[in-house]
Amino acid sequence: METRNIGIKDKICCKHVFKSFTDLNGNMTEVLRDINLTVAENEFLVILGPGQCGKTTFLNIMAGLEPPTSGEILLDGEPIEGPSPKRGMVFQRIALFPWKTVMENVAMGPKLRGIPKKEREEKAAYYIKLVGLAGFEKAYPHQLSGGMKQRVGIARAYANDPEVLLMDEPFGHLDAQTRYQMEHEVLRIWEQARRTVIFVTNNIEEAVYLGDRIVLFSRCPATVKAEYIIDLPRPRQYTDPKFLELRQEIAGKTDLAL
Repeated sequence: METRNIGIKDKICCKHVFKSFTDLNGNMTEVLRDINLTVAENEFLVILGPGQCGKTTFLNIMAGLEPPTSGEILLDGEPIEGPSPKRGMVFQRIALFPWKTVMENVAMGPKLRGIPKKEREEKAAYYIKLVGLAGFEKAYPHQLSGGMKQRVGIARAYANDPEVLLMDEPFGHLDAQTRYQMEHEVLRIWEQARRTVIFVTNNIEEAVYLGDRIVLFSRCPATVKAEYIIDLPRPRQYTDPKFLELRQEIAGKTDLAL
């Protein structure tokens, strides 16, 4: 697998993003503090940080699911305001409709957009095949393994033709072997279906394996603690000395477990 060239155009620009929440007693908790970063078109950006540091909150703001307290996030120069098909989301927890088949789950986005049945099923079939689930179109979620369900989630996100794919620790609940397999698969899919990807994780190895660039968040309130450009060729090997060296360097900047 060769590394695809990243576009020189900035796809996303985050400017002075702050986020705070106030509970019923009026106590305020600051979650994000002055986040500034840009994401290039077609870049695979990984946001790495400890649990409960604000990574998911930041991704939700990018998705338009909640607003920042202050600051702004621009997509192609336009402010992100509310959800949009331009931004697809793959959630931390598998979120399929249990009463719908694989085909129906994947075709749901195009259906809601009013795309005719034949066209949306052709599109869904393409992405079902791309994620390696051809032959399971009529299966229901309860008939699938955890890894297969997450593949359906990825296919569903792609089928809606997003310009940006947001992935919130999608493999965190999988066993180690399935997780490694899914990491390889998501890169294969990314190589074939060009998208800007923002991938959130608390796993250092996963970040180094996947990313063109890693943005390291601090503990809550999250700030950008460091950035790393990953120039290792793909496919990457976990036992490569350069891989291990970078892993150790990043571990030295955070209290994430090795």
